[in-house]
Amino acid sequence: MRGMRNSSIKNELASIGIGAMIVFIAMVLVAGIAASVIIQTSVKLESQSMSTGQGTLSEVSTGVAVYGVEAYAASGSDISKLAILVRPRAGTEEIDLSNCLLELSNTDKKVILNYTTSYYAEPDGQDDIFSVNVFPDDNYAYGNASNRDGTRFGLLVLNDADNSVSATHPVINRGDKVYICINATGCFNGIAERSDIWSMVIPEEGSPGAFEFRTPSTYADTVMELMWDL
Repeated sequence: MRGMRNSSIKNELASIGIGAMIVFIAMVLVAGIAASVIIQTSVKLESQSMSTGQGTLSEVSTGVAVYGVEAYAASGSDISKLAILVRPRAGTEEIDLSNCLLELSNTDKKVILNYTTSYYAEPDGQDDIFSVNVFPDDNYAYGNASNRDGTRFGLLVLNDADNSVSATHPVINRGDKVYICINATGCFNGIAERSDIWSMVIPEEGSPGAFEFRTPSTYADTVMELMWDL
């Protein structure tokens, strides 16, 4: 009887030991699975944080700078053309102007313009930038009231040392300077004296180039500088 009792106790202890081992193995497996999930999650979070950081850096460092606005008004007429001089900000990545939008507004109306390849000119020396065929629907005609395209803008390239700017892909980078050319007659039926204008050049990625100006009380000259920021 004593031998059978000892054998039964040993069997019970062995069963307890096997059960404890099974529980231990199960705990190790659960811990391994949990560790694997945590590692995968950390890798995913690291990847997302790097992507977010790169996107944030690009948004902060990339952008368009506007540092000049010139206008043309025929004798006795309102402003019919605007030429906005833009360049990329310092440290910016390349910006494709064909993917940019231009918002332009006065106290009565707001327009949104995008680029058209039909009005583009390379840097080749210009005796009069307002005579170049880069103002949509202008056709070289100063003050022509029939020219009404206020939905597009053209480009007149001023500086482009590495030839990154073309009619189909006007990509600006360090050192490039480009005039964005607007038909003000088409946008606002001309811009009269003492008008307040607000505008933004909005790139596909990065900070917009915002600017504003007030037109003079009288148009003594046909060509005038409305804003200049060096």
